Amino acid sequence: MNSPPNLTSRRLEFDDAVQAMEYYSAAGWTDGLPVVPPTVSRVTEFLDRAGRTPSEIVGVEPAKGRVITAEKVAVNAVMAGCLPEHLPVVLAAVEAMAEDEYNMHGTSVSTQGAAPMTLVSGPAARELGINSGVGVFGPGHRANASIGRAVRLVVSNVTGAAAGELDKATMGHGGKYSWCIAEAEDVSPWEPLHVERGLHADRSAVTVFAALAPNQATNHTGNSPEPILASVADAMLTSGPPSQSEIVVVLGPEHVGYVRSAGWSKRRVKEFLHGAARRKASEWAKADALPCPSRPDEYVGVTAGPDSVTVLVAGGAAGGFSAVIPLWGGGAGSRSVTKPIRW
Repeated sequence: MNSPPNLTSRRLEFDDAVQAMEYYSAAGWTDGLPVVPPTVSRVTEFLDRAGRTPSEIVGVEPAKGRVITAEKVAVNAVMAGCLPEHLPVVLAAVEAMAEDEYNMHGTSVSTQGAAPMTLVSGPAARELGINSGVGVFGPGHRANASIGRAVRLVVSNVTGAAAGELDKATMGHGGKYSWCIAEAEDVSPWEPLHVERGLHADRSAVTVFAALAPNQATNHTGNSPEPILASVADAMLTSGPPSQSEIVVVLGPEHVGYVRSAGWSKRRVKEFLHGAARRKASEWAKADALPCPSRPDEYVGVTAGPDSVTVLVAGGAAGGFSAVIPLWGGGAGSRSVTKPIRW
């Protein structure tokens, strides 16, 4: 039996699924974990669900000029354990990574070890059951795990940035296996990120960040915005050099409840964090993060300005925890990109 003429991927025959999984592992086409064999019928089902033709170009990897087609994305989504309805999210994430601002090549091969973090907002997050609550960065939710894993497999298998080959991360982190979350829009007092970036609230969207490992900010005693956000600002200070152009702050529901009760806008939160996450130029210079300053007592912020702080709401309802997520190159080498989902 030959592959349908509209599918161009090489066809392999195996006696059973186990043999297929072992072959894929030996070939280096996995993340180290077993994969679902991408059969012709399953890949076709995924593409039909997304309304995409196999040859449709989703993006191009800039350094090698590798063309990423909808078929290749669908193959990796099947391998990652996705359901057909997950493919539109994966496609939108790959489209976002293909934009110049994201810098797909640099973020994928750098020694700094960034991972693509996919944020889903809008109706699709609810319909697909993408977790925004307890253990938001952890395991236990198929949509989160498989969508995030599919994005990573596309980076490895289609662009060639496999771990230990083009991917030269010195340390890396768990998000390199899979990293997909949703905003807790039902908890947040503010508009979701895709609306903040100009899309209608009824649209579904993904935002992809070239994200380093999260740094947890803890405050169990504060019951007003200032002490809680001061703890977050302290975590920001450990997250890299000064004057970063983008850094992500994920406020947990318990923390954001106090912020909401005080009537703070998202803008005010950003301004506070930018102002609080500062240290003297002389202190930055001690770590060679700045050249020898002419005004050593001048305070220099972690972020370039309030708009450099991207604020999200997610996590479990209980616990005085939030998180700070620095981005690759301090956000200068890679900017997060938001794309609507063709849903």
